[in-house]
Order: sequence, then structure tokens, then C-alpha cells
Amino acid sequence: MMCFLSVTVSKEPCGEYYASILVEEDTHILSRTERAVGIDVGLKTFGTFSDNRPDIENPRFFNENQVKLKKVQQHLSRKQKGSNRREKARLKVAKVHSKIKKQRQHFLHNISINLIRDYDLICIEDLDISGIKKKKKLSKGVSDVAWGEFFRMLEYKAKWYGKFIQKIDRYYPSSKTCTCGH
Repeated sequence: MMCFLSVTVSKEPCGEYYASILVEEDTHILSRTERAVGIDVGLKTFGTFSDNRPDIENPRFFNENQVKLKKVQQHLSRKQKGSNRREKARLKVAKVHSKIKKQRQHFLHNISINLIRDYDLICIEDLDISGIKKKKKLSKGVSDVAWGEFFRMLEYKAKWYGKFIQKIDRYYPSSKTCTCGH
């Protein structure tokens, strides 16, 4: 049974309106698979799995759209403040950012729900993402890959569907440990 609680209408910077509907709904627990997996996230590959599942390539949505973003931002910078043309150029910049955001969200939702369906226990690294972002050469790549959002999605979907997420200590040498334990 579904119970409607509230509706919130919001406007994105690109001019699009969204209605967020808060409902109370009973979620069904997914069937047990009796499988567990460990995920090692990285910048070259989005995820490497402990059970020989193929690696997930990092799609790099920001890098794909960086040339277009640069072009529309240059057009925006040339416009006079307060003019109608500047507002139109600002909307174009916001639409490019919105496209990148939507591509990233779609990718992360698909990956997270597939992992929740396939495994009962998912072990992930407890990374200091904000500390990694402070490193000048890594900041853009870490922001583009959106590990924090991915971990957040895994956690709430695991709660919904009766699965478990285990965080592994950030100082555990997961990338340097062989599958045999050495």
C-alpha cells in the first residue's frame, strides 16, 4: 500500500522543473543469492571485483563533455552582465552541467541496483574522498567518478532490499593483496 506524504516542486538552474513526491511504501526484500563481493574502486576502472566479475570501466562523463562546456563557458564570459543574451548563455552552461549530472546518475543507479540484485554482502572501501579531492592532480577525476554518491546509493538500496554493506578500513592494503592472501 502506498501513502502520499508531500510534494516538493523545485527548479533546476537550467530552467527545468521537477516534482519530488514523498510516499510511504512497503518495499519487498529481494531473494537471497548467498553471494558476497568486494569492490575496489579506482580512477582507471570504476570498480574491480573480488569474484572475477569483469571490471567496470570508468565512463568519464565530465571529460567527454569538457570541450563543449569550455565553448559555452567562453561564450558566457563574453556577454555583458544583466543582458538577455547572457541569461541565454547561462542556461546553455547549466544544460551542459545538467546533462553530465544526469549521465552520471543513470550510470550509478544501474551499477548499484545490479550489484544489490546479484549479491547479499557487498564490501566497499571506506575512502577519505574529501582528502583525495585535495590533491590537485586527482581532484577532477575523483569528482567525475562520484564514489561518494555510488556508496550512498549502495547503502540506501541495501536497506530497502534487505542486503548488507560492509565498509573495509581505508588503510587495509586491498589493492596490494593477492587473491591467495599474500
